[in-house]
Amino acid sequence: MASISSENSVDMRRMFPVIFSSTVGTSIEWYDFFLYSLLSASVFGKVFFPTFDPATGTILAFTTNFAGFAARPIGAAFFGWFGDRVGRKSTLIATLLLMGIATFLVGCLPGYAQIGVAAPILISILRILQGAGVGGEWGGSVLMSVEHGDSRRRGFWASWPQTGVPVGLALAATAIIICQAIFPPAQFLTIGWRIPFFFSALLILVGLYIRLRVLESPKFAEIKAENRLSKAPLPEVIRHYWREIILTALLRSGEQAPFYLFSTYILTYGKGLNIASSVLFTGIILGAVLAFASMPTFSLLSDRVGRKRWFTIGAILMAAFAFPYFMLLNTKNPVVVVIAIALSLCIFHAWLYGPEAAFISERFGTKLRYSGASLGYQLASLTAGGPAPIIAVALFAAYHSSIPISLYIVGMAVITLLALLGLREYAQQETAEDKEAVAATV
Repeated sequence: MASISSENSVDMRRMFPVIFSSTVGTSIEWYDFFLYSLLSASVFGKVFFPTFDPATGTILAFTTNFAGFAARPIGAAFFGWFGDRVGRKSTLIATLLLMGIATFLVGCLPGYAQIGVAAPILISILRILQGAGVGGEWGGSVLMSVEHGDSRRRGFWASWPQTGVPVGLALAATAIIICQAIFPPAQFLTIGWRIPFFFSALLILVGLYIRLRVLESPKFAEIKAENRLSKAPLPEVIRHYWREIILTALLRSGEQAPFYLFSTYILTYGKGLNIASSVLFTGIILGAVLAFASMPTFSLLSDRVGRKRWFTIGAILMAAFAFPYFMLLNTKNPVVVVIAIALSLCIFHAWLYGPEAAFISERFGTKLRYSGASLGYQLASLTAGGPAPIIAVALFAAYHSSIPISLYIVGMAVITLLALLGLREYAQQETAEDKEAVAATV
């Protein structure tokens, strides 16, 4: 399908409202999602699983955290249907509302001491709703940028919603640090940790106001005007694009698993080394802030050199960093630790994550793009992102060494390299056409 706009007519002035809306919306959703992830490492085990020993409580807290990851493919399928049938814009508004309500309710939820076993059950349900919300969010926010933009700078345009991840991570970490500074430890465990969740309600209102002012994707509007909307997006996308869905999910292994080690498990690992949480959060915030600049830069470079080549280099770099990362952490030097965490996020993760939005979305036709891209992206939460902190805790408990965790990172990077072999290059080209349309012309 031809591009809606000529490349000369697509510039930053025209794209700014779109990428601003997408970036703000995804930042808010990831702020909500990361609050839970960060606090699961230090608070939720004590609040919702106090009857277990600390190590078991942490694993159980990470397990409820995993429930959110398990729900992300479900959210991708559910909201992908609406995104391909109703529209990108309205679906994004629905996901933002779902995430905001679930996050606010987490802050209201009593702990185990107040309502017993109902507390961990309810927080697991709310985490599932969070996961469903973020599962539907990513596809829409990325496609708004991709489908308003041009093929020449697709990676650059699509990378801006990706920056919502470091922005949301930085906001979540900053909110936690501020609340830890205001509340003594005992009060932080009772009320302090809840404040960032309450603050989410205000952010949601801001996000809704911005998203309501952005126009629908022109490419979706075109297929809707031509009455070419899919009647059953989920079965159709599985029938036509099952191979792309599987390969793009595997493609994310070398990025997704390390990211949750770098941003979530690091709090548990650092605590075991007696590194102050303020040092760990400083490294996370610094890395996230720098990633806001490095992601669009890396994505622009991927437009020029090709995304397959860029990903190949990035996966090799990730594997090479796996052992030095823990060696730097093990020095326990605050400056070295902050640098190690910052580099893990703004270089090694950002190298892969920034161009990933374009790399995944461009291989699905417009008609089924929301469903296909969302499923490919979110299935990695089951295979890589969600299990990563749990696997890391179990490996360290079994071997009392970071070496097995480093080998795990290397293994994930190898999976990315293998997945690349089966994926076509679309940089500097039009996106894939709808497969049923291509078949009809043969």
